[in-house]
Amino acid sequence: MTQEIIIATGTFFGMLSVIFGAFGAHALKKILSNEQLHSFDVGVKYQMYHAIVLLVLGFNSKNVTSTIYWCFTLGIILFSFSIYGLILSDAKGKKLRFLGPITPLGGLLLVIGWLLLLINAF
Repeated sequence: MTQEIIIATGTFFGMLSVIFGAFGAHALKKILSNEQLHSFDVGVKYQMYHAIVLLVLGFNSKNVTSTIYWCFTLGIILFSFSIYGLILSDAKGKKLRFLGPITPLGGLLLVIGWLLLLINAF
């Protein structure tokens, strides 16, 4: 993975995190319960945390492999975006239950990315 792609991916996910955070804090505040807002916020926070990690890795690419990059990238998509889908579909009364098992898979990919980063550091 090139440094530019890693930085662009981190920047894109960071930008979306700010947009989704603002959307949740303003537009969704009126239609979601406090529990749903909290879950949505968890997705936004994890997305931002890992966007920052991708940026750090992009600017210090000696510790990043394509496997680490893909674990974080797919982890963000599967974890955060499945939460967004679950919450928004639940708010519409048509919860997309198939997304439920996808969230932990995304979380597992994030954990694997961190583990690989730790191993790669040594």
